[in-house]
Amino acid sequence: DVCLDKCVSYDDTTLQSLLQKHLDILDVPPDFFHKKVLLKPNLISAMAPALACSHPLFVAAVAGCFLSRGAKVILGDSPAFGSAKSVLKAQGFLTALSGLNVEHVPLKTKVHKTLSCGITVGVAAESLDCDFFINLPRIKAHNQMGVTMAVKNVFGIVLGARKAWLHMKHGESHHLFAEMILDLQSLLPPGLVIADGIEVMHKRGPMKGKPLSLGCIASSENAVALDRAILEVLEIKQERIPLAMAAMQQQAKGATLQDITFPQCMPSEFHGSGFIAPASLTPIRFQPFQYLRSSLKRIVSR
Repeated sequence: DVCLDKCVSYDDTTLQSLLQKHLDILDVPPDFFHKKVLLKPNLISAMAPALACSHPLFVAAVAGCFLSRGAKVILGDSPAFGSAKSVLKAQGFLTALSGLNVEHVPLKTKVHKTLSCGITVGVAAESLDCDFFINLPRIKAHNQMGVTMAVKNVFGIVLGARKAWLHMKHGESHHLFAEMILDLQSLLPPGLVIADGIEVMHKRGPMKGKPLSLGCIASSENAVALDRAILEVLEIKQERIPLAMAAMQQQAKGATLQDITFPQCMPSEFHGSGFIAPASLTPIRFQPFQYLRSSLKRIVSR
């Protein structure tokens, strides 16, 4: 199942009502007492435009849903630049989450994991130490990956500076890099994907794109299925998106529309949005100068 709903604002009452309905459709238990729920937003940088990061009111609404079900809610991410704490402050999360019993947990404890593709990555142990992992992507155009959503957002469990290192060491092809990101999904605890498509970034990204009011929220237990559904919402052929093609080649569950049911809105109800993805993809691999520049930016940001 992929639940799609129309939503044009970040009003808390409206959002929580729709999200609670999604949780019920997806058989999320009403009683989450003594369960630790990790919210994983996209906190790219304190200096990024607001559109590049998760919307604080969207994250607050999701937190409210799980708090109402008795969960212990924590929030964590490993930004590309700077600390998560600095991003939370600069992007307005501290204000949006004030009054909610949500604990920020820095993702900082490295644990090595070898993926199915043979690549060993250093991921945050804190991201795996939860009962329920809630992946909170924001739909964005992306110069290197075409469009990024749920599957790509999991790259955030890789500890900050190691993201740039993986770009430099294993970025020789879009497909290999996509395969590595797809393989990260197998490390995660049980959970959900809840995607913000209310106001999205298009034309380019993940930092300097243009805003577009898509008016969509989406939820699923399956990140691959949600991403495939959103490509249909955006009217983008999966052949243009490396992550979608890697999922097809791995025969991942949810990689085809035939795998997916839509208990709420159909993707066609969002057609005509005008979403534009980059016409061509830029290289994945960082050259040594790019890697050094990225590392220096991270140090300065801290």
